[in-house]
Amino acid sequence: MLGGNARAAVGRFWAPVVARLARAGVTPDAVTLVGTLGAIAGAVGLIATGQLFWGAFTVTVFVLLDMLDGALARARGGGSVFGAVLDSTGDRAADAAIFGALVWWFSGAGDNRLIVLLALLCLVLGLLTSYVKARAEGMGLNCDVGVVERTERLILVLVGTGFLGLGIPYALHVALWVLTVGSAVTVAQRFATVHRQARGRALPTRPPSTPPSPGLLL
Repeated sequence: MLGGNARAAVGRFWAPVVARLARAGVTPDAVTLVGTLGAIAGAVGLIATGQLFWGAFTVTVFVLLDMLDGALARARGGGSVFGAVLDSTGDRAADAAIFGALVWWFSGAGDNRLIVLLALLCLVLGLLTSYVKARAEGMGLNCDVGVVERTERLILVLVGTGFLGLGIPYALHVALWVLTVGSAVTVAQRFATVHRQARGRALPTRPPSTPPSPGLLL
């Protein structure tokens, strides 16, 4: 799993920028929004129109920018609950834009049904990877396992897209095949981890909710 090492390397690279942003009063939420919206714009405006290299390059720049928000939050004394939700939601939106842009291009002018299928599989498996972890942690379980997390997912799809844009044949095919298999393994690993930790544990009981007023059902 490369995620921790990759994030540490990115953190060291951006440390001087983080310090300047903190002194300037820039908020982590603002960085999250700029990174997310920039990645979406790069995917929709460039990848979806067949400009694969420049699309991958643009999305990469904004994804790296988006990784600043956590470091900036720590530099400002800690993040917020809203910021954490915003960051997680932005990550899902950017991922969907990248794979959706590939589906759009290769189902039209790009004319490659295999890439369409692989991109859809990667999108679904990526969402499942994130959902299983979030649901497990919401139940008090530890689910920080898997051979492919978001960092690896972005590296594979953006490198494959950029190389294909440079004219390297089958670069995206290979990247998406590796990502599909790796994501499927990650989902299985996380289910196995949850199953092992949840063995013998009952679902937490909750007090019955108050029935809504009949007028509220209209």
